[in-house]
Amino acid sequence: MIKTDVFSYQQGNSPVIVSFPHDGVLLPAEISDHFNALGQQVPDTDWFVNQLYNFLPDLDVSFFIPEYSRYVVDLNRSSQGGSLYPGQYETSVCPVATFDNAPIYKEGKEPDADEVQRRISAYWRPYHDHIQSEIARIKALHGYAILWDAHSIRGVVPQLFEGVLPDLNFGTAGGTSCAPDILKRVTDIAHAQNHFSVVENARFKGGFITRNYGNPEDNVHTIQLEINQSIYMSDDQPAMLDEGKCECLRPLLNQFVGSLIG
Repeated sequence: MIKTDVFSYQQGNSPVIVSFPHDGVLLPAEISDHFNALGQQVPDTDWFVNQLYNFLPDLDVSFFIPEYSRYVVDLNRSSQGGSLYPGQYETSVCPVATFDNAPIYKEGKEPDADEVQRRISAYWRPYHDHIQSEIARIKALHGYAILWDAHSIRGVVPQLFEGVLPDLNFGTAGGTSCAPDILKRVTDIAHAQNHFSVVENARFKGGFITRNYGNPEDNVHTIQLEINQSIYMSDDQPAMLDEGKCECLRPLLNQFVGSLIG
């Protein structure tokens, strides 16, 4: 594993690249005191997702993991702003509130426009430069690349969706970011099992990474998988990885990614 100032990565040579944009938990020292007690807990982290995918080195897959929390800068939002889901509550590239719309900064300490641009330059840009260079490298090797964007979220977030989120939520920007036959390799496996509920392009259709880099006509395919955290985390507080639950989920994830390599 190679570590940079803002993310760690491992380079593989299979056609698949895996991104964990919301896996980081750190807050830089120069701004950590700006966050309130809730913000410093970084509650909207995609907890332990990279540990779910601990099989990736065996598949010779490239993957990268950010060091810093999405509260510093959200790697799955456009640096130019704009809405992913018009009419729905969303957080921005530098969030000022949680998914529950609770403030994460001390009063008056929210980032201004200059600070947002500084964070984009320092944390957002290097991650996306690496995605672009890795896609180009993999395309040079294979003629195509498949980017898998790995996420998770609490199963109940009333501000974002009604009721309880399904277990496995596949997103391909409404079918535009990935060729149907490539997605079908994965969803056939998903629908063949009866332990987890599965939906495609429902509430979560893919964020900026899926939508920005997916271009099937240029042989770049992107798939987002949003996982309900209840299917791999404990119910205790603070929540922890539940290895018993992982024994059921992890082999399925391995099959998903493996199906894209052949």
